[in-house]
Amino acid sequence: MERNLISVQLVMGELALAGVSPEEEKRVARLENRRILPSSELQQVEFLFKLFKKPCFARGELVGMSGKAKSGKTFVCSILMALCFRNQVLSVDRIEPRRLHVLWYDTEQSEESTQDILKNRILPMTGIPEEQFPKELFDVFNVRGEPYADRLPLLETAVRHYKPDLVILDGIRDLVADINDGVVAQEVVERLMHLASEQRCCIVCVLHQNKSMEDRNLRGWIGTELKNKAFEVYECSKSSERIFAWAQTDTRKYDIPDKLKFAVNEEGIPYRCTEEQLLEAQYQAQRKMAEERQKAGDGSKLTPFNPKYVMGKENHHTQFDVPLLFADAMQEGKVYAERELMRTVGMLSNIATEKILREQIDKALRLGVIMQSYDACQQRIYVRPHPKNPNTQSVETSLFS
Repeated sequence: MERNLISVQLVMGELALAGVSPEEEKRVARLENRRILPSSELQQVEFLFKLFKKPCFARGELVGMSGKAKSGKTFVCSILMALCFRNQVLSVDRIEPRRLHVLWYDTEQSEESTQDILKNRILPMTGIPEEQFPKELFDVFNVRGEPYADRLPLLETAVRHYKPDLVILDGIRDLVADINDGVVAQEVVERLMHLASEQRCCIVCVLHQNKSMEDRNLRGWIGTELKNKAFEVYECSKSSERIFAWAQTDTRKYDIPDKLKFAVNEEGIPYRCTEEQLLEAQYQAQRKMAEERQKAGDGSKLTPFNPKYVMGKENHHTQFDVPLLFADAMQEGKVYAERELMRTVGMLSNIATEKILREQIDKALRLGVIMQSYDACQQRIYVRPHPKNPNTQSVETSLFS
């Protein structure tokens, strides 16, 4: 700082001798105060959390939280808010040992919905009883009833007065009357950046992606401005009614390549889900889409078959490498119920329609790749025999004859 002051004084002296106007002198002085040198002593970036052991959600910065409608954005924000009071939630860790002060500024939902999420989702995740609600560290405001013009000034007042570490702005779109007004969008994002920097807090801005399934850009000019200025951007997605994924899409510092996948139980509380559960959900969603498109006579937008198992086409029908497909899908000697087998084969091959799946099972039976029998309830069961073990083969033959 002293070196900068000496530098500014020297420059000011040179400008005075050169007869530069007072206004120009002031501007040069401001520039000199913003000069960055290799030796400049600057405040290091501080992070609130770690996701998969990588620091994220920086103080003094904006973070974008994006996704389609009902894709889990509020679920993820609930996880972050609960994390302010716990050391770890799912695979996310709080860096500081002390509890963090969080401000939730809800512009979108009804007051009843905000309260319901607070009482029945966030508080149970923190483990704090309702009668011990940490009012001094958790400020929740619903401003949906406030005019557009007042929402940003009210947020600025709230952040400066309550001084939170984390701000959840759900959502930034409701600070503007027109999301495609470029001038207003730039002003709003600039004011939020200044607010985060001034108060050394992290402001998480929730914003929908465009409505088209293929377009994952943030909505409107405000979305463009937010993506350009945010320190990080995250995307939330839903693969079934109750299974979600949360992933980083943009960052200025630490890349986090992994997705956090979580499910939601009957009480609406998120929990970690396995890769198998996620694949199952994706497959069921694909099957549902396939059935709907089949009824409508349109299969053009279905997920393509896994090329590993595609041999080519015959009479406009895809031909699959059935021995390879069933070898990958089934463990030798393990008994599979019919639905389990269809699900496993379908997830591997991306075959979503039941008719095509049954055709592959029938072909596998004809080729002797698998064997079929019935259980005690007369339900079909299947096994892939051990071709090189005659003892096991004889046992399977007796069971599946």
